[in-house]
Amino acid sequence: MRLYSEFADWFHLLTAPEDYAEEAARYVEVMRARTRRPLRRVLELGAGGGNNALFMKREFTLTLTDVSPQMLSQSRRINPECEHVVGDMRSLRLEREFDAVFVHDAIMYATREEELRATLETAALHCAPGGVVVAVPDYVLETYAPFAAHGGHDDAHADRGLRYLEWVWMPEPESGVARVEFVLTLREGEDVRVEHESQRFGVFPRATWIRFFGELGLEVHEERGVSWTPGPNGPEPDCQVVFAGVRPETP
Repeated sequence: MRLYSEFADWFHLLTAPEDYAEEAARYVEVMRARTRRPLRRVLELGAGGGNNALFMKREFTLTLTDVSPQMLSQSRRINPECEHVVGDMRSLRLEREFDAVFVHDAIMYATREEELRATLETAALHCAPGGVVVAVPDYVLETYAPFAAHGGHDDAHADRGLRYLEWVWMPEPESGVARVEFVLTLREGEDVRVEHESQRFGVFPRATWIRFFGELGLEVHEERGVSWTPGPNGPEPDCQVVFAGVRPETP
């Protein structure tokens, strides 16, 4: 995807790291509430530009993974003390366990059930006994609603800026696949260009998430995420669902 390769250097103008304090604090709260072991080492799958990690690293030692080396380069700029590993969350195997595994909205790119299950399996395999897997989709089928959002930032260190329009819709509701249209307006000095990218998000019912957590031997709990409303016609506040799956302690 061009957004995470060709345009990766613009990512923190699309979504500013400093805006993630409230979200990150909520996810840490869920981890602490559900874990049955001390939380010291946390693995993040699909860490992208490291926005959540900017705040979570104050609480834990983090290993950040993503399929895009360009995005991990952006994360290293703001999280130089964290370990970074290039890898696909559907197949990554680090051969070690962590006290918690976290996967944020990158899991939306799993558009088929087998991709969602593979990602959750990666998380479960890296979770130590008594630890917790926390997965945070933007929405599940029951909370999904089409919406449009816009925003962007200027670069405090260079004469450039970004503004975006994001439009999420589902052409075939029975498919469970939403289309996400990104329109990026990029300014460098007085030069302005417009770029467009179309992406696909998987939108699965709660029952599918719960079934996969159970099949992987995790005790699943459903929590509420942060309040957010992407646009005037977007989802209602408090619609974000957080799934926390606890790996049973070794007898």
